[in-house]
Amino acid sequence: MLTSSLAWLDDASLPLLGAVMLTGMVAAAIGGHVFRVNQNRRDEKKAVTHLSEGQEGYIVSAVLALLALLLGFTFSLATDRFDARRILVLQHANAIGTAYLRSQLLGEPHRSRLSHLLIEYTDNLVILAKAPPKQVAPLLANDDRLMTDIWAATAAGFDSIKNIDFSSTFVDSINNLIDMDGARRAARQAHVPTTVFAVLLIYIVVAAGVLGYLLSTPRGRFAAIFLMGLLTLSLLLIIDIDRPTRGTIRESQASMEQLLKSLKSQPISVYDRWRTPSQ
Repeated sequence: MLTSSLAWLDDASLPLLGAVMLTGMVAAAIGGHVFRVNQNRRDEKKAVTHLSEGQEGYIVSAVLALLALLLGFTFSLATDRFDARRILVLQHANAIGTAYLRSQLLGEPHRSRLSHLLIEYTDNLVILAKAPPKQVAPLLANDDRLMTDIWAATAAGFDSIKNIDFSSTFVDSINNLIDMDGARRAARQAHVPTTVFAVLLIYIVVAAGVLGYLLSTPRGRFAAIFLMGLLTLSLLLIIDIDRPTRGTIRESQASMEQLLKSLKSQPISVYDRWRTPSQ
């Protein structure tokens, strides 16, 4: 029930989330200020002692310190997942490169078939990593097809070398490539639980209400408005990092792009230069 009610947080765009956050914080701050004014009027009639500026300062500091702690914790979770995705790109590229080199030791037609499939597979991965959400589904389907074709080509190539020791090493390299494909998919689907963002959003709105209640001077109100803007930008940055397929901040594909460039610039004939007999 709670998960379904918070689903809009996952689907909402960053501008919409920013507008919702700012609206909520401004409304809470105004509400806190109005409540403070009304309370002061009642307290004046009853001669109630108010909090001193020092006590109000301690409360503001405590609220902001806890908010900073929550933001830091959430930022750490998001960046850990981002780093994991970034490392997997390099590992996946290395796995493809190893499989491609080992496929050069196969005889024809297995060598050419598998080499071309690996290049097409790498090309699809680069496009998939940068694709907008609407284009992800067909690219994933193409990835599944290429995985099936690569394994079918591996099975055919294995039959021609199954009696030599190299066969197990060759199959292991393809298995590692397939495992890395699954690991990257899982990493791109993992993100900070929506409940964490919901709790953080609620706390930010409550904190804005507390600031509106405690900061009554013009300078204090200006500082509160500036702080609310910074908090909004900070949380939006965390959400952006935590969206592997829909955010604007994505892990670098440099290692995969360099591999693709290398594979395309060096045809399989390059590896035959010492095999070709002298004329």
